[in-house]
Parts: sequence; structure tokens; C-alpha cells
Amino acid sequence: MTSSSRSESIERTERPWGWYETLSEVPGHKVKRIRVNPGQQLSLQKHLQRAEHWVVVLGQAHVTVGEQVLTLVPGGHVDIAIGQVHRLTNRSAAPVEIIEIQFGHYLGEDDIVRQGDDYGRT
Repeated sequence: MTSSSRSESIERTERPWGWYETLSEVPGHKVKRIRVNPGQQLSLQKHLQRAEHWVVVLGQAHVTVGEQVLTLVPGGHVDIAIGQVHRLTNRSAAPVEIIEIQFGHYLGEDDIVRQGDDYGRT
């Protein structure tokens, strides 16, 4: 029996709201770990070529999906369909982390249609 170890490092990408790390990417799906700092939020956005599944792993996340607003704690999860407007907000004094699984034929970072953004990126 052989064992393997992961020798490559995971690259962290800084954003104004926190950071994300891509944990895995293969054709058809990508897995990210996302941290949203206290008092920050992602842009109000949608994707034209991918769906997402979010699982909260740390903190309390306020998630907007379409017209629905959810409060999710660790273990809570939500599905976001292709084209569905969504946002993650951290209203607490502690970090929020989610695992995001993206599904689709194209998973590039440029598949973001921003409809509102605190950081002037619309």
C-alpha cells in the first residue's frame, strides 16, 4: 500500500471582503474555501454558466438567494441555481467561512454579473 501527501500549497486570493482558496478544480466542478471578514459582504451577483452549493463551516452567514434571506450556521447549506441572484453577508464580529462547490461547463472568475457591490466593482 502506498500513501501520498499533498506537496503543493493552496494559493489564497485576497479580496476587499476577505479571501478565498481554491481547494480543487477539475472539468465540471470547483471547490473553494471562502472567508468573509466581520462586517463585510460579497457583491450581489449572479452567474450565467455555473450553479453553486454553499455550506457554512464557521460563524453565522446571512445569505440572500433571490428574494429569500437565510441565516445559516455551521452545517447549514443552500443551493444557488444558474442565473439566481445571491450574496453572502457577515453581520457578526467574527469571521464567516463557507465551502463553495461550483458546477458548470465554465467556472472562470469572470462569470460574475454584479448587481451591487460595496467596493465599486459593478
